Amino acid sequence: MSISLEESYALCGRIARQTGKNFYYSFLVMPRGKRAAMCAIYAVMRRSDDIADGAANPAVALDGLRRWREEVEAALNKNDAREPILPALADTVRRYRIPQRHFYELLDGTEMDQTTTRYTTFDELYKYCYRVASAVGLVVLPVFGYKDEAALVPAEACGIAFQLTNILRDVKEDAQMGRIYLPQEDLQRFGVSEDDILNARATPQFLEMMKFEAARAREFYGKARPLLDMIDADSRGTLAVMIAIYGGILHKIEQSNFAVFKERIRLSTAEKLWIVGKNWAGYRL
Repeated sequence: MSISLEESYALCGRIARQTGKNFYYSFLVMPRGKRAAMCAIYAVMRRSDDIADGAANPAVALDGLRRWREEVEAALNKNDAREPILPALADTVRRYRIPQRHFYELLDGTEMDQTTTRYTTFDELYKYCYRVASAVGLVVLPVFGYKDEAALVPAEACGIAFQLTNILRDVKEDAQMGRIYLPQEDLQRFGVSEDDILNARATPQFLEMMKFEAARAREFYGKARPLLDMIDADSRGTLAVMIAIYGGILHKIEQSNFAVFKERIRLSTAEKLWIVGKNWAGYRL
């Protein structure tokens, strides 16, 4: 399929707008060029997730993800982009000098979801969170713009904070797919059984464990916050929106007393737009 670079970027923009949910709202406060780059990155992330989630079984998903990896690699290295979203990605990678390895780390994480349904320790879960979320942060960091390599540390922490929030929010949905991301060592420490989670039982022990996990996520938000002052001024609003949206979801989870088995906790469109408006002029203390 032949598609111009302009058409490829336009397609990525539509994908981000229609399916981006939390991400697209944060892109609105970026300059036009950077916003287009973020949409290109998001579209590829979305495509990876769709391949993983849309397959009939893990074997089919793994085959699809491996073929997708080959297409991404061809687009980045040979300028051979058969998928219409890939010309925009290749242009973004060249324009912002994004290390390609982070895209492959992201695909590694997506493949982990097809083979791993339990994590024994937090160290094991951290490796997964790094691949599916911190790698994304490291991909977008050059788009944000930074001068000091020290920015890599809070960028990694930011991804961990976001993914831990996702895990707490999605406990019920993940359990319905046979996945428990909460570390087995934490279940044992607080006296929570897998059966409690698989059957959506919010026992006192489960609530105590969730408080512990939420506090852990907040530690990573704290480690991520210095990044706001380490990136270009025209990107701080976007990062501030991202942190406020994901931090807002975590706050809602805590305020609900971790009622994650009752409903999927999320911010309303009005709440997201309020966050965007608050940060429209860029990050400010």
